[in-house]
Amino acid sequence: MKKLENKIMLITYADSMGHHLKDLDQVLEKHFSKSIGGLHILPFFPSSGDRGFAPMDYRKVAQEFGDWKDIERLAEKYFMMCDYMINHISAQSPYYQSFLREKDESEYKDLFIRYKDFWENGEPTEEEVGAIYKRKPRAPYTVAHFADGTKEKVWCTFDEEQIDINCKSDCAKKFIRENLECLCQHGMAMIRLDAFAYATKKAGTSCFFIEPDVWEFLKDCERITDPYEAVILPEIHEHYTMQMRIAEKDYYVYDFALPMLLINALYYGKTEYLKHWLEICPRKQFTTLDTHDGIGVVDVKDLLPDEEIERTKEDIFKFGANVKKVYNTADYHNLDIYQINCTYYSALGDDDRSYLLARAVQFFAPGIPQVYYVGLLAGKNDIKLLEETKVGRNINRHYYELDEIDEEVKRPVVQRLLKLMEFRNEHPAFDGSFEVVASGEHELTIRRQKDDQWAVLRADFMTKDFMISYTNSDGKEERI
Repeated sequence: MKKLENKIMLITYADSMGHHLKDLDQVLEKHFSKSIGGLHILPFFPSSGDRGFAPMDYRKVAQEFGDWKDIERLAEKYFMMCDYMINHISAQSPYYQSFLREKDESEYKDLFIRYKDFWENGEPTEEEVGAIYKRKPRAPYTVAHFADGTKEKVWCTFDEEQIDINCKSDCAKKFIRENLECLCQHGMAMIRLDAFAYATKKAGTSCFFIEPDVWEFLKDCERITDPYEAVILPEIHEHYTMQMRIAEKDYYVYDFALPMLLINALYYGKTEYLKHWLEICPRKQFTTLDTHDGIGVVDVKDLLPDEEIERTKEDIFKFGANVKKVYNTADYHNLDIYQINCTYYSALGDDDRSYLLARAVQFFAPGIPQVYYVGLLAGKNDIKLLEETKVGRNINRHYYELDEIDEEVKRPVVQRLLKLMEFRNEHPAFDGSFEVVASGEHELTIRRQKDDQWAVLRADFMTKDFMISYTNSDGKEERI
């Protein structure tokens, strides 16, 4: 099974490029085997909601996608990452269902956070509720209705299909170990710890990213994955300094700030804020422009002035293609003010030049690039799926048929993108140093170098023109 490499990673669902894992394997082999080195398949386990993020059982691959052999076959070709929703498990899982049936006689009775045990008097005070970093305008709970007719509150941060786990309990520690080991044994090079910052809960605190608990927690996970040479990637959307603190502990982090900073630079032609971030951002990171969620806003707080954040956010609805404010409202089952639902290509007005410049900057930035499958095909907003489902995030979750992909890859913008990706994967300079070279207020110049091999990106954000010069295998200069 392949281990982590400094090559571009594709993010996709198991059924978004074709209908299942075998289709995905075929598509990647046919069109993208040189363009990507890694593969992050979003949750492929049996699930009861949230497009896989309410997992029922980590020991199984959802039958409609395939089986472990399909996963392992892909893991032999690409370094593989999967999600582990460390904070919660499905309400339909055998673990929670056992708890509902047998209550205190269930072997999983300590797997969940029971209000009666967590809070001093069985309920949080008004002050304690106010202190919690939460996703709901009340205390985060759902009511467990037991088979014996009794009921009690259990912690529920997200949707009612996602029941929080009591990660400090012995039962949960055993549960986490068994699941992480299972994933490692099936060829995972990386495991993304989804919503990990919510897993450290302590009464009277924000119950979010609690120190030093969070560091002990990550270290415990690392001890499990290390023997398999698998790497953990903590996932968190918050102030950029939180990513910096995680990076200081030598963990990989996400660069969720880059997408909005690039949009800001491309909209207004000025590179001041983008340059500053590229100079200070963590080097051990995964860069993104697009993911299965929206374009993050909270991540650029204090990297962009507040007025620039507001201006950029508002102008996405003006300059973006087919994106409206209403898509982020209750009418589309979405009240998330921290991100904007839109494909990255459409956020840039379906403009090929702006999009290719954004990708070029991403590929030259510090870290390992991730490209979401819709972005791989320079996909536009899927208004049809959005209106059919009335789910805001589905605007960026198009289902591609195999023959549709065959046509999409012929588009000039996709062909140029694939060439950029191949260059990023193959040139040795990207394993070396990174430098932002002094340039004008509308320009950006980045130099990557290892030994005598180098690659330089020169970009003008007013005209959207860019050029890449580099040394070839003979040491001579060439240009893209």
